Amino acid sequence: MNRPKRVLLGVTGGVAAYKAAELTRLFVKAGHDVQVVMTEAATRFVAPATFQALSGRPVFTDLWDSRVDNHMAHIDLGREADLILVAPASADFMFKLAHGAADDLLSTLCTARDCPLLVAPAMNRQMWENPPNQRNVQQLRQDGVLVLGPDEGDQACGETGFGRMLEPEALFELVEAAFQPKYLKGKKVLITAGPTFERIDAVRGITNSSSGKMGFAIARAALEAGAEVTLVAGPTSLKTPVGARRLDVESSKDMLAAVNAAVSKTDIFISVAAVADYYVLNPSEQKIKKDAHILTLELAPNPDILANVAGLADPPFCVGFAAESENLLEYGEQKRRRKKLPLLVANQVQSAIGADDNEVFLLDDHGQHKLPRAPKQEIARAIVQYTAKLYHEYHKP
Repeated sequence: MNRPKRVLLGVTGGVAAYKAAELTRLFVKAGHDVQVVMTEAATRFVAPATFQALSGRPVFTDLWDSRVDNHMAHIDLGREADLILVAPASADFMFKLAHGAADDLLSTLCTARDCPLLVAPAMNRQMWENPPNQRNVQQLRQDGVLVLGPDEGDQACGETGFGRMLEPEALFELVEAAFQPKYLKGKKVLITAGPTFERIDAVRGITNSSSGKMGFAIARAALEAGAEVTLVAGPTSLKTPVGARRLDVESSKDMLAAVNAAVSKTDIFISVAAVADYYVLNPSEQKIKKDAHILTLELAPNPDILANVAGLADPPFCVGFAAESENLLEYGEQKRRRKKLPLLVANQVQSAIGADDNEVFLLDDHGQHKLPRAPKQEIARAIVQYTAKLYHEYHKP
């Protein structure tokens, strides 16, 4: 498990300050240590006591805070952090950062930092589009500051456009990604996830109980590792990992078509989806009435997406998944060899599908490697790290 990180969360004045409270909760829930520093304007929107209750730590607002023995809060707080995130970051505060101004605690500790700095802008759309503001944003990027967002949508002023702060869940994902090594920087990864749905009639179909959680966790882990990710998803209501290109499909044939359209520009293909082995030969365009007691369906085998990709003349590095109910390692290794895969991830159906955690075995030419039961996101990071290791071994100059 990754060690907990120390996040310094800066909150500036803006309506979006309320979102920073939820962001604090997400960091703490994930095990991170959060120190909140607020500007005076921020305290007009949310009271410091709120952040103190959520973080479990005292909130700092004053450059001359007497709680710091050496009266150097701007040095001590910044030097203790692994990362500084300012969310929301107002137009005025970004101006200060772009010009090296240091006239309060938060701006001063940002100038004295020796850790990464991220900002999440939040402002009216006209303020965001204002040319001086855009120059400041460009300067921050040139200075190595990571600018997260803003998003487009409804604003507190009643207008619509760019300027909304990213939602807490999205910011949480992006900050977690900032902590991860970039094993796959610049690589293009294609991932399938979720179930498929084979229609019987206008309302019924054949599917399975796959939730898509593992595939979506793999997509997020690949993004964290620096990859450009295309996610081909069967029917699922899961949220798209921030930064992924998502293609929604229904049937196995739809998924195959989407994969075929993207695979030529792919470095790594990870087939996580629980693809239906059969489709209905005679689906009805109308809803079938329950007049007959027995319904006969003709089923035909679907094409094997993973085998098709692995069998290309110049295939990407292929990773398969095997969900078995018995003889896991034996059947998994047979599948790996049959499809000529460099890596296969094997897991038990009974304890994997729909769960939030998992236990898997990585099968490759070197043997078997067990990943003990852990949250699926943690398992996904370990799978992506191992995939990157093998990929680079296969592509040594």
